[in-house]
Amino acid sequence: MRAIDFFCGAGGLTRGLLDAGISVIAGFDADVRCKETYERNNRPAQFYERDIYDISAADVWKALDSRRTNDLLIAGCAPCQPFSKHQRSSGRASGVKAGQRNPDATLLEAFSRLVEAIRPAQILIENVPGLAKVKGFSTYRRFLKMLRENSYEVAEGVLDAKFFGVPQTRRRYVLIATKKRNPSLPSADYGTGLKKFVTVREAIAHYPPIQAGQRHPTVVNHQAAVISETNLLRLRSTPHDGGDRRTWPTELGLKCHQANHKGHTDVYGRMAWDRPAPTLTGRCISVSNGRYGHPSQDRAISLREAASLQTFSDNYVFHGNQQHIAKQIGNAVPVKLGEALGRHILSLNQPTK
Repeated sequence: MRAIDFFCGAGGLTRGLLDAGISVIAGFDADVRCKETYERNNRPAQFYERDIYDISAADVWKALDSRRTNDLLIAGCAPCQPFSKHQRSSGRASGVKAGQRNPDATLLEAFSRLVEAIRPAQILIENVPGLAKVKGFSTYRRFLKMLRENSYEVAEGVLDAKFFGVPQTRRRYVLIATKKRNPSLPSADYGTGLKKFVTVREAIAHYPPIQAGQRHPTVVNHQAAVISETNLLRLRSTPHDGGDRRTWPTELGLKCHQANHKGHTDVYGRMAWDRPAPTLTGRCISVSNGRYGHPSQDRAISLREAASLQTFSDNYVFHGNQQHIAKQIGNAVPVKLGEALGRHILSLNQPTK
C-alpha cells in the first residue's frame, strides 16, 4: 500500500505508517520549516511545501508517478484549532473577528475536494473530537456526504492514544473510509484487561538531568526552556510527582487565581511519574501552558522528553528553533497511534477467510 500524508508537519503519522509497512511517498504541508525534520527522518518520503488550497490532483499524480489508486491511502490531519473545545466555546479562533469564518475551518473542504478528484481506495482522517460536534450542516457533515456519494463506507469514532501504547492521554477523532465493505477502527491494545498503560516514567526517566534553559551536550534535542526566577520559585513550591499550584505560598499565586479561584490546576503543574502524560500541545515545553512540569526536576519537560511522550524514537532528530520544534512535536500524530492505524488499515485489505 502507498500513501500520501496531507498536513504532514514533522512526520508523526508518516513515521507511524512507515513503521506499519505502508510506503509513504510524500508529505504535503504549508510550513516549510518542517521539511528538514520530515525528510531526514522519513526517507524516501519527500516533503512538498504546498498550501492545501493550491494542491491539485495533478500534483498528487506527479508525486506518485502514477494514477493508480487501488492501493492508495490518503491521510489528512488538518490543523485542529477551528474545532477545538476552546475555540468553539469562545466562538472564534484567535485573530478572527466575530462573524468572520476562520480560514482554517475550510481546510477539510479543500481536502474533500482532493479526495473526490483522486478517489483513493482508503482515506484516514485524524483530528480533535470537536470536529464532529460542530452544529448544523458543517464542513464535517458535507465531507461525510461526499464520501457516501462516492461509494465509500465509513468507520468513525474517538480513540485515546494511551490505549495504543502512547504514554499520554490524547483523545482524537478518527475516520477510516474505504470502498471495501464494513470498515472498522482498531481495538485497544492497552487498558483494563490488556497491557498496562505506558507511563511518563517509562517514557522519560532514562534521560539525564538538565536544568531549565540547558541543552544536553550529547542527547539530541534534550533541551529545556528558560523560565523566569518567579516561575522557578513556583516550581520549587510544587510537590514532585503530580503536584500543582495549590501548595504555593500566597505571594507566588497568580493574580487570576486570587479571590478563591477554583479553576483548573494543570497550569504550572508537574506530570505524575506513574500515569500517562496529559495531552501535549505546541506549547508543551512551557510550564505556564499546562501540566508540563517535569515530575521531579525544576523545569518543564525538554523537547526530547516531549518527543518521547509522542512516541518518537530517540533517533528521530528535530530541526529548527526551540519554539518551532515544540510546535512540531506537540502538533504531531503520536507515532504509535499512527502505526496502529496503519496496521489496521492494512488488515482491512486482507482477504477474508
